[in-house]
Amino acid sequence: MKIVVTTPTGHVGSRVARLLTQAGVRPVVLARDPGRLPEELRERVEAVACDQGDAEAVVRATAGADALFWVDPPTGDEDPAAGYARMGANGALAVRENRIGRTVFLSSGGAEFRSGAGEIDGLGRTEELLEEAAAGHGGAVLHLRCGYFYTNLFGMLDDLRAGVLRSTLPVDHALPWVDPRDIGDVAAARLLSRGWEGVSSQGVHGPEDLSFADAARVVGRATGREVRAEQISEDALREVLRGAGLGDKQVEDVVGMTSWMLEGRVPHDSRSPLTTTPTTLAAWAHENLRSAL
Repeated sequence: MKIVVTTPTGHVGSRVARLLTQAGVRPVVLARDPGRLPEELRERVEAVACDQGDAEAVVRATAGADALFWVDPPTGDEDPAAGYARMGANGALAVRENRIGRTVFLSSGGAEFRSGAGEIDGLGRTEELLEEAAAGHGGAVLHLRCGYFYTNLFGMLDDLRAGVLRSTLPVDHALPWVDPRDIGDVAAARLLSRGWEGVSSQGVHGPEDLSFADAARVVGRATGREVRAEQISEDALREVLRGAGLGDKQVEDVVGMTSWMLEGRVPHDSRSPLTTTPTTLAAWAHENLRSAL
């Protein structure tokens, strides 16, 4: 079967591509710069230079695909949600034009609300576009609505070195935390399987829900540092983001990614044996975060 993988140098896409090669598949991987692929992977995949922002190039690169792993890459747009939706439209065009039978989309908890979740709204719009595209030929679409990536902690290294883990959420607010590699495991399994149809979603939630207070304790033990959780206001976050050079809409889309949780909205994909994946934050932090700090 022909399986196409986008963002093959990302945390999830790289895992998907590697697992497919181990399963005996030579996937087609779309990368803006195929030279960034690890050398040992490059010789086991069909690498295609493709900018996902180029709709015609995406359609050409996915011709003949049986299955597609689609990720909306960040665009740097002043309106991040609109940027994700624009990328999603290109993926949907490829699904429609090439009549792709199975599409696995890397989405997020909160996308099901379609609005009010910051830049996640762009993923919600992509879900709709992929569903509409697949419906025309009876294709199947699976949305992986994932929890909070462990790798987000790489963007907080300065704070962690100072002994603090900050969030706009109350420090005791629990949410799913997940290793992106485990998301890749789920995605690869579904891409290889022909035994599903229609439109569906699946949460990918890691082994347990954690509050930021829980995460601070885990990270502290795993890295040998004292780390405490601290809630900051949305306005304080806005000030930090503006100081980093983000525009007003970019700031609001980042803030909005947690504001829907503060409003008490609950994701549709609840925790179950199907959504629970194995890698703990402690194991991930010991392997990846300790050396980074």
